[in-house]
Amino acid sequence: MIQFLTRRVLLMLLTLFVVSVLVFTMSRIQGDPRTMFMNRGVTQEMWDAWGKEMGLDKPLPIQYLVWASKAARGDLGDSLWERRAVTTSIFEKLPATVQLGFTTFLFSVVIGIPLGVLSAVHRGTVVDLIGRFIAVTGQALPPFWIGLMLILVFAVWLDWLPAAKKGGLDSFILPTITLGWLFAASILRLVRSSMLSVLDEEFIKLARAKGVHNTSVIWKHAFKNAAAAPLTYSGLLLAGLCTGTVVTESVFGWPGIGRLSIDAVLQNDFPMLAGLVLLFTLLFIIGNLVVDIVLALIDPRVRYS
Repeated sequence: MIQFLTRRVLLMLLTLFVVSVLVFTMSRIQGDPRTMFMNRGVTQEMWDAWGKEMGLDKPLPIQYLVWASKAARGDLGDSLWERRAVTTSIFEKLPATVQLGFTTFLFSVVIGIPLGVLSAVHRGTVVDLIGRFIAVTGQALPPFWIGLMLILVFAVWLDWLPAAKKGGLDSFILPTITLGWLFAASILRLVRSSMLSVLDEEFIKLARAKGVHNTSVIWKHAFKNAAAAPLTYSGLLLAGLCTGTVVTESVFGWPGIGRLSIDAVLQNDFPMLAGLVLLFTLLFIIGNLVVDIVLALIDPRVRYS
């Protein structure tokens, strides 16, 4: 197990290093970073002072080491648009996205896993048809359309729920359903396909022949062996939800890092974009590592593969 974790951690560090090199390279490919501060009042003395402050008078490898060392300490520079530290802006917006992502994750798992299991156990029945219909519609309908329809029905026509902005618990309902519909459908489809393949295995037939209760057969024997694919997707799903949901946050005016990413792109705010890319990468890497550890604990064969 120690060797397994060591390999995963080393791979995680290598991935983070490669991403940091790519981010730094893109910042230099687009030209001199000082041009982003250009205006009519810039003098040659100011231009040279900026170059010295940014370390542009040093070779590129040294520039990367300086930038990476600052990023490792949480110093990502100042936002060109908001005129304040990048980390301050990110950590100000991150809690709203994490809250929405966590509620969406719970909604997706609570809806997707039971429906996937029921659809597989009752294959070919009305329950299976309902499950497959939810999976197809969830995969086919775009989230922005679902969000607009939910706003039209429940906020405009019925006036039951707020249409936008983050407020009380009722403000989470519409964006959670909008964002979670797609992921619940994906989890349902993965659970159903995995359960169908496991339910036909010989050890399931043996358990039934020995008189094991049907509930125990389904959840203890079948679902445990079919959980690898849904669990992998769920871990990456949680990381993805915590890194911002651009479309949903835009539709509902949610003050998270998804909207912050759009603003950074529209304003050509490269320091903010670099910070967000590094944050997204780190969260996905951590999510992937957690999934690998959980899978290794569930199935010991994984740690030797």
